[in-house]
Amino acid sequence: MKLSLRVIGVTGSVGKSTTKELIAKVLERRYRTLKNPGNLNNEIGLPLTILKLSAGHQRAVLEMGFYTPGEIAFLCDIARPHVGVITNVGTVHAERAGSQEAIARGKAELVQSLPPGPEGVAVLNFDDPWVRQMAENTRASVLFYGLDPQADLWADYVEGLGLEGVRLRLHYGEETIHLRVPLIGRHSVHTVLRAAAVGLAEGLTWQEIVNGLRTGHAQLRLVAVRTQNGALLLDDTYNASPESTLAALNLLEELGGRKVAVLGDMLELGPYEIRGHEMVGVRAAEVVDELVTVGDLAFIIAGAALRAGLNPGSVIQLESVQDAIDYLKPRLSKDDVALVKGSHGMRMDRIVAALEFRQ
Repeated sequence: MKLSLRVIGVTGSVGKSTTKELIAKVLERRYRTLKNPGNLNNEIGLPLTILKLSAGHQRAVLEMGFYTPGEIAFLCDIARPHVGVITNVGTVHAERAGSQEAIARGKAELVQSLPPGPEGVAVLNFDDPWVRQMAENTRASVLFYGLDPQADLWADYVEGLGLEGVRLRLHYGEETIHLRVPLIGRHSVHTVLRAAAVGLAEGLTWQEIVNGLRTGHAQLRLVAVRTQNGALLLDDTYNASPESTLAALNLLEELGGRKVAVLGDMLELGPYEIRGHEMVGVRAAEVVDELVTVGDLAFIIAGAALRAGLNPGSVIQLESVQDAIDYLKPRLSKDDVALVKGSHGMRMDRIVAALEFRQ
C-alpha cells in the first residue's frame, strides 16, 4: 500500500520531543497526523510508528534520535521525510559521537536526505551556527527561524511568564503576530518558531497555526509539583545536558521566591564534560540562592559556581540521591522554588518522588 502523505522529520540535541508534539498539534488543525509516541525515535521505534500509518493519514511527524554517524541517514531511508527540522547542535552524546563537529554532521544527514525544493523543506535554526551552515548541505528549500531578524521567521518581545507560559511577537515577511503560548520558559520560543515554520511550509493559515500553538501543552519534561511544606518543585529530571540545564536555570530565574537548584551529573558529554559542567555552575551562581549538587561530576558545577562568586555557605555538595533527599526534606519551605535536574542515569526523579506532597 503506497500512502499519499508528507513526512516531517525532527532531530537535534535538545527539544526534539517537545518540538515533535507541538508540530503535530499545529498540523492537526488541518491534517490527520501521526507522530511517534514518547521518544520512540530509533531504528526500532521509528519503524514501529510507521507501521501505524493508514490510508487516512496525511502527515507524519517523526522524531529521529542520533547516537552514531549514519543513524539518521538510515532512519531517513525508512521514513523518506519531505520536511526536516533541526533544533540545535549541542554536546549530548559527544561521548559516543566524538565531537560537536561529528554531532553536526550526524544531524545534517536529515537535510541531506530531503528531496529538492519546493517539495523538500529544511527548517533550520538561524541562531545556531552549526545548524545555519546546514543550508549548504541540502537541495531542499530552506526556511530559517530564530530570534535574529535575518531569519525568515523570527520572534521578538519574548516575555517569560513563569508557569503561565510565554508571550512573544512573530514576524514573517510583512506579517506580525502577537501570541501567548502555554509553554514554560523563554527558551520555548524556539519550539514555537519550529512548529509555526512547519505549519507555514505545509500551507496552513496563520489562524490554524496560532490555534495549534495555543492548544499545544507540549511541555513533556518539566512538571511543577508541591512539597508537604508548600515549596514548588520543578521536576526536570528526565535528562540533562548543558544546554537544557541552562534553559531550566533561565526558567528558574523568571520565578519568584528563594531559588534552589538541585543538579546532578550530566552524562555522555565526552570531551565537553568539564566545560559543560562549568558553564552550568557559572550560570547557577547568577541565578540561585542555594545550589545543591549530587554526584561526582556535579562537583565541577559546584566548583565553578564558587569561583563565580556564589557564597560558599550556599553550595552543598552531596554524593547520592538519598543524601539530597535527607538534606532537602526538612529544609524546603513554602517560599522556595527548587529546580531538580540531572541525567536520567542519576535517577534524580527519586528526589521529586520523595519530596512531592500526595494527598
